Amino acid sequence: MRLASLFSGGKDSVLSMYIAEQMGHNVEYIVNIVPDSGDSMIFHVPNTNMVPLLAEAMGKRLVTSATEGKEEDDMKALYNALKDLDIEGVVTGAVWSDYQWDRINTICGDLGLFCFAPLWRKDQDTVMNELIDSEISAVIVGVYADGLDEKWLGRNVRDSYEELKAVRSKNRISVIGEGGEYETLTLDSPMQSSRLVIAGSEKEWNGHSGTLNVTKARLEKKTV
Repeated sequence: MRLASLFSGGKDSVLSMYIAEQMGHNVEYIVNIVPDSGDSMIFHVPNTNMVPLLAEAMGKRLVTSATEGKEEDDMKALYNALKDLDIEGVVTGAVWSDYQWDRINTICGDLGLFCFAPLWRKDQDTVMNELIDSEISAVIVGVYADGLDEKWLGRNVRDSYEELKAVRSKNRISVIGEGGEYETLTLDSPMQSSRLVIAGSEKEWNGHSGTLNVTKARLEKKTV
């Protein structure tokens, strides 16, 4: 099928797109919903300013749509982004969020599009192992749960799996961040001809949670 990927730059959207392409689907478009307010009811927010570089690295056509961040506006922005694309379906990285799944399916239904969610309802450790096996490299850019402090910002998710499991045993977090415990930014994947290199960043920490805001980045061509 001809597909568009709902894309935040985070690990789950990259992994779901990678799986879709491995299954033989053609993902021509990357669709990124950008909140004006810095917040969104439905979509991943941190470092969406890096999405254009990732789209370039993957050779994908980027489609963006602005939202004020409220649910109704998020859905309208997604509808507007998809309605004129020559596609048969949409790839989403949703795993366990019924809220996100329901809203995306509603828009797909309105537009007559198939909703392809290769990670949906998968065991979380299975998803993490698929991420590791795929050689997708992503760093943590937001932490919002007990057991995850400022030191986690900037850490590679793949390299932190065992420690995430230890935090889960104590604090009952989701190891893939599906409960909003953490957010990620992808640096490299098999779909990229260049890797994203962070050249400048700023940490914001409020005592219990925080983000790593990437202020400067570049693409670095990969060598065989």
